[in-house]
Amino acid sequence: MAEHNELGKTGEEIAVNFLISKGYEILEKNWRFGHHEIDIIARDKDTLVVVEVKTLKSQSIREPEASVGKYKQKSLIQAANAYIKFNNILLETRFDIISILITSKEPVINHIYDAFYPTIR
Repeated sequence: MAEHNELGKTGEEIAVNFLISKGYEILEKNWRFGHHEIDIIARDKDTLVVVEVKTLKSQSIREPEASVGKYKQKSLIQAANAYIKFNNILLETRFDIISILITSKEPVINHIYDAFYPTIR
């Protein structure tokens, strides 16, 4: 497996454990709809949470969450809409980003609530 894929898998495992420690219920990991993928789908009380995980090594120039642009947001929204429809979900939905910087010590986790909102076009 390529190094960036290994790094991504590690980050997703860290994010899942982080969310569980905060009381979230993990519903899905790496859920796919066509070519769209949601890293983590979780439930936080009465809210469905769609989570994009971005992981970089500490020597990176930019913050990991900076790479979640409009195209990725649109992809996440489309996948979330499909998941909600297929599973007849009747919960408020929130889009979060968990960015993880892998350091020589402990990973640095930044959980960004309501990272973006779906827009009507």
